[in-house]
Amino acid sequence: MLKKRSRLRLMVVQVMVLSLFATLFARLWYLQVIGGESYQAAAQENTVRDIDVQPPRGLIVDSMGRPLVANRTSWVVTVDRDVLDKLAGSTRTAVLARLADTLGLSVAELDRRTKLCGEDGAARAPICWNGSVYAPVPVAEDVSQSLAASLLEQAEDFPGVTAEARKVRAYPAPFGINAAHLLGYNSPITEDELDDAQATDDTTLGPLSVVGRSGLEQEYDSQLRGVPGDRQVTVDSMGRVLGTGDEIVPVPGDTLVTSIDALVQGVVERQLRQTILTARRTDDPVSGKKYVADSGAAVVLNAKTGQVVAMTSHPTYDPDVWVSGITQGDLDRLYSRRAGTPLLSRATQGQFAPGSTFKPFVAAGAMTSGYSPATRLNCSSSFRVGNRDFRNYESGSYGYIDFAKALQVSCNSFFYRVGHGLWVKAGADADDVTTPDPLVDMAESFGFGETTGIDLPGEATGRIADRRWKRAYWEANKNYYCTLGKEPGEDFLHRFAREFCIDGYAYRAGDAVNFSIGQGDTIITPLQLATAYAAISNGGTLWKPRVAKAIVSPDGQLLERIKPQRASAVPVPDKVLRYIDTALQGTTRTGTSSWRFVGFPLDKVRIRSKTGSAEVYGKQSTSWLASYNEQYVVVMMVSQGGTGSGTSGPAVRKIWESLYGIKGEKVNLDRAAEPGGKPPEGLPVFEPDGSISAPVLRSPPRDFDALLAGTSMQALPPDRRRRTPR
Repeated sequence: MLKKRSRLRLMVVQVMVLSLFATLFARLWYLQVIGGESYQAAAQENTVRDIDVQPPRGLIVDSMGRPLVANRTSWVVTVDRDVLDKLAGSTRTAVLARLADTLGLSVAELDRRTKLCGEDGAARAPICWNGSVYAPVPVAEDVSQSLAASLLEQAEDFPGVTAEARKVRAYPAPFGINAAHLLGYNSPITEDELDDAQATDDTTLGPLSVVGRSGLEQEYDSQLRGVPGDRQVTVDSMGRVLGTGDEIVPVPGDTLVTSIDALVQGVVERQLRQTILTARRTDDPVSGKKYVADSGAAVVLNAKTGQVVAMTSHPTYDPDVWVSGITQGDLDRLYSRRAGTPLLSRATQGQFAPGSTFKPFVAAGAMTSGYSPATRLNCSSSFRVGNRDFRNYESGSYGYIDFAKALQVSCNSFFYRVGHGLWVKAGADADDVTTPDPLVDMAESFGFGETTGIDLPGEATGRIADRRWKRAYWEANKNYYCTLGKEPGEDFLHRFAREFCIDGYAYRAGDAVNFSIGQGDTIITPLQLATAYAAISNGGTLWKPRVAKAIVSPDGQLLERIKPQRASAVPVPDKVLRYIDTALQGTTRTGTSSWRFVGFPLDKVRIRSKTGSAEVYGKQSTSWLASYNEQYVVVMMVSQGGTGSGTSGPAVRKIWESLYGIKGEKVNLDRAAEPGGKPPEGLPVFEPDGSISAPVLRSPPRDFDALLAGTSMQALPPDRRRRTPR
């Protein structure tokens, strides 16, 4: 009986074992035969990676076809975090140590470079990797080709590490120009941007894309970026490439043709820089100290179309600092207030009191609101409002004069009377924010108080300090000042706080007279002033400034002509515009800027001008000089730089001399900075071989050094004197 039970148990065990083996063999047969193909395909997919192949960004060229931004090859070392994280701790440490030694970095610095933005120990953006988590992280750029080859040859010692050639931005700098604020810079795409692109099926962006962050690079990023390609490679578990597969060739970005003339840009940049350096060596007669001259800007516009011929800002920066991975020190300097915040474009983002350069627009408002060219007012040494004397510049007095003379000698007390008269005419009500103000309306019609619409990002609006603004400012700040006013103290700040708390919203006669000479709380940008003077020059058309002229495909086909855009027509009768225009001619011949144009051929190149020395509380005066003729507008501003003609006058004259090839009293258009003394209407010619020719041939050829001969500008370095091939 016992034997039978033992046999039965043995049979049960045998059946169970056989069943188990049958199940295992059945599963194995299923995996290998039935599902073999799908699993084999899945395994194959695990060894194939899609490599994002970035296209070269499009060129940015000037109006004559000279490259302002191009591309060059850079060898970049990248680390695949996914592969690195799979390594054992000791192996990972050894790989990082070998790579750090090869790159000449400390292990800590290399480890920091592999971290994503936001991770512990990562540098702050944009130094940290803010791109896709699926893309290899660049840890060294612009390494030598021999070092890159060494890493590739020793791939088994550097799992997850590779080196590849990428196209990065290059700045040929024709005539030594900088133009950083115009051109802008790029940085890697962020993870959020990549997610947005994938959500909208945007195929022009990939994990390794770079994106424009300022200037033309940002404004025309979609045209410049091109379309990424794709290359399939087979890799092993350590990330080593075993073979290649299919490839989609990337499409290069389009070329952006601009209205900038590199030769004019070079002249303007050097003149602004020299003006600032000279001002810093000059005594301020008011304070007895040297002028601070902390910043400046200059703009040259085509008065007929609003296209930008040249535009510069100081201080500036080297756009190349962004190309090879910006350092923390460079980044700190770009944002440093002590360094003057070099990233800020004073031409489009700097906001300054306009001073007397504002007077032509006040004159236009007055002469369309009851005053006329026949009006004569007293240009006395001062004008009393309440218990305060508003003084004329240097307390000068010219007696009874008309608008033309008031503009030419820049008589403050004349315009004080205009502003006060219109304030009284409107009812002299300091509290009513709805009271009409023709001077404010005219200023706004010339574009002040809003962006010009230029095709550059980040433009400032400026500010028209009218009744509504003053009420809004009081509402926003009264709690602070009322609290401060309750504190003990008789210094200026505490006394001002008490007065502001009570009725800081009131728009009094003093505000009106300050507004009439471009003082008080009104601020503008140099570009706004240039576009406003262009409207006087061209007969009343306010243009939206444009830097870009055309988009051209990589093979040279015109894709889009970017035409000038008309913003509006200023509501000023032709006879009033002509009157102001004639008056401003007198400013250059006999007025406040005449001493800077002695010996200049004004009969041939009829320059109109207006000087300005804007006073700013606690600072030295801001130097302004606005000038124009039938073709160009030239505006220069130097913050804390002194008087308009005294500081900016010599530089503005040199710019005009370059525009028309003037030497002494002779005009030679063959030597002019632009052909025939005017911006070219046509586009550069894109040859089949990829070269770019100028739209207009010049004879005799221009000589940049000759154009600068006799000026106070520093000589160009020898390597910048070569002519750009055209």
